[in-house]
Amino acid sequence: MRVNILFFASLKDRAGTRQVEFETTEPVTVAELKSQLVFRFPGIEPLLPNCLVSVNQQFAFDEDGIAEGAEVAFFPPVSGGSGFPTITRVEEGQLNLDELVASITLPTTGAACVFTGMVRGKTARGDAHETVSLEYEAYIPMAEAKMVQVADEIRQRWPAVEGIAIVQRIGHLMPGTPTVLIACSAAHRDTGVFEAARYGIDRLKEIVPVWKKEIGPQGEVWVEGKYHPLPGD
Repeated sequence: MRVNILFFASLKDRAGTRQVEFETTEPVTVAELKSQLVFRFPGIEPLLPNCLVSVNQQFAFDEDGIAEGAEVAFFPPVSGGSGFPTITRVEEGQLNLDELVASITLPTTGAACVFTGMVRGKTARGDAHETVSLEYEAYIPMAEAKMVQVADEIRQRWPAVEGIAIVQRIGHLMPGTPTVLIACSAAHRDTGVFEAARYGIDRLKEIVPVWKKEIGPQGEVWVEGKYHPLPGD
């Protein structure tokens, strides 16, 4: 039986690879798969007791079975910097901005900087045109992994940041609809929250695989970026 194994973050470093097709016995549980992986990737053994596992992009546990051809990912708990909240996700439903800000607000929080992108109905800068709607698409597993990376980069640059929320909406969206939220909280406003939120949206547009199709009176077109990721991105 063959399964597709994905490693992220520290497990990727220990395994020396991000993805591998692994042949295992049948049937197999998550716990049994872990034991078999240790023989091929002994470096991951110290991390397994605390790592999270997903099977076909759903959280899985030691007793869960794994089917032929499954995609099994191993990754550490989402980094939060000293227990601070980190929210990273792609969703189809409406963004609840108040709820997201509340989720990164702690008793020590005295400031939060929020950036919200939205569908623009009219574009005046550059090639002026009207937009009827946008269609957002994402490579969700990779997008959410890259959002975690962006949050980690924010914490490295602005260690005073407490909570971070990075949420991208996908689907068919009309003008005036919020499409993305980047929010950073901290004890005070002069601790880097403005710069951190700006960095978050700029970095998201560089490395998080999300695309949009612009639908207007003249037809439809996929809007492509110009940034090509560098080694380490």
